[in-house]
Amino acid sequence: MLFGASTEKTRDVIKKTEAEDKPESPQATDQEDSESNRQRPGHGRNGADAYDGAEKIVVSHELLKPQDRCPECKKGKVYEMKVPGVLIRIVGQAPVQAKVYELQKLRCNLCGKVFAAQSPEGIGTQKYDATAASMIALLKYGSGLPFNRLEGLQGSLGIPLPASTQWDIVSDTAKKIEPVYEELIRQAAQGEVVHNDDTTMKILELMGKRAKAKALAEGKGDDAPERAKDASKRKGEPPPRKGVFTSGIISTNAGRTIALFFTGRRHAGENLSAVLAHRAAALGPPIQMCDALSRNVPRELKTILGNCLAHGRRQFVDVAERFPEECGHLLKTLRDVYKNDAVAKERDLSPQERLQLHQTQSGPLMADLKAWLVRQFEERLVEPNSALGEAILYMLNHWEKLTLFLRQAGAPLDNNVCERALKKAILHRKNALFYKTENGARVGDLFMSLIYTCQLGGVDSFDYLTTLQRRAADLAAQPENWMPWNYPVERRT
Repeated sequence: MLFGASTEKTRDVIKKTEAEDKPESPQATDQEDSESNRQRPGHGRNGADAYDGAEKIVVSHELLKPQDRCPECKKGKVYEMKVPGVLIRIVGQAPVQAKVYELQKLRCNLCGKVFAAQSPEGIGTQKYDATAASMIALLKYGSGLPFNRLEGLQGSLGIPLPASTQWDIVSDTAKKIEPVYEELIRQAAQGEVVHNDDTTMKILELMGKRAKAKALAEGKGDDAPERAKDASKRKGEPPPRKGVFTSGIISTNAGRTIALFFTGRRHAGENLSAVLAHRAAALGPPIQMCDALSRNVPRELKTILGNCLAHGRRQFVDVAERFPEECGHLLKTLRDVYKNDAVAKERDLSPQERLQLHQTQSGPLMADLKAWLVRQFEERLVEPNSALGEAILYMLNHWEKLTLFLRQAGAPLDNNVCERALKKAILHRKNALFYKTENGARVGDLFMSLIYTCQLGGVDSFDYLTTLQRRAADLAAQPENWMPWNYPVERRT
């Protein structure tokens, strides 16, 4: 009631506007309450197969083994069933655990010679294991848990882990696995479809007094920003950019999805240009999906540009309460278009087959919708300066790019996959608030890219990061063999 519908689904938006127009009936209210209170079958429960990361312990029968005589009937023989009985026990533990080895020391009371016990085999020489770095990176850059919060948690569990130590660990780890991140960028550049967008971020090093202090320390003078502005005015260039952003880029190719994050002064289009600079010359321009902001488009390189249909739809969702009939017509039409796309995914159609499906099923729907949008202005049914008029103008002004999926095989309908990816950066911003330095932002981008790429591909990101650290020498020589989708299974130890 306070924050509105949790989703923008057509049935929720239309139901909300219809509920405001019609008086409630007690019977309908009781029915809706019963439906909302009804839980989905099995909700919140997991079977034993879901715990693929749990330690498996085989417990043999205490008295019997296969082929033994049955103790009940005394005639038959017992055999092992394919499906064992299962018990699941879940225990809590610190995210980063520790073991203290006390090595006994013996000293001669005559000569003073000290004899110390040998350290146990297999414990290594490093204080912090590769798994510790993986866990810290997953908590910080995968789940948004700040260093100081993890420090407090570890301290309360009796295993201190200072925030500065956590940074040292992930920073050193980033240097070891950076070749994989660079290879991930190179492979993302070869994608068939690329999505991009950005969100605001903070880097303290680039903000206010800290930026001036940095310029002064580098010998540029305290008035360096002002002098830079004056110089840009004389050259006719825009003033230096003040904003800081995290750009998300999603690249898909041959069923593989790569997620990349870049934090700094550059916008999403500029970061996409830097990525596509690694694209093979023999490949044609990729399909690009983004919203209609000009800063999302790379200026140096050509792409087959499409705009996000969900952004255009959202213009109508925002004004549906004031114009329920008009907005309902558009939302229902787009609902049918998305149903066609869902059918294509369900049937696992090829890009060309999906294009043919949309042209035959969605093409007439979109043609009728465009005619309806034009008629609203031609027949003076809608004021162009109204909220609904602005939503209609947005659709008409970007119609060709919004309907790229009707002309280009493989073109997506929207940019939702990139919007979801940016939630990783937004989660970090909400919890940690900022990056301290540009180097810290780069370390965050590296881990965030690897972790989210693993999640998109269904790969265990903890196991992947740990394996990369333990095989750092191998991945430096051939990073292309250590992507999340092809790193050797036999080396996951």
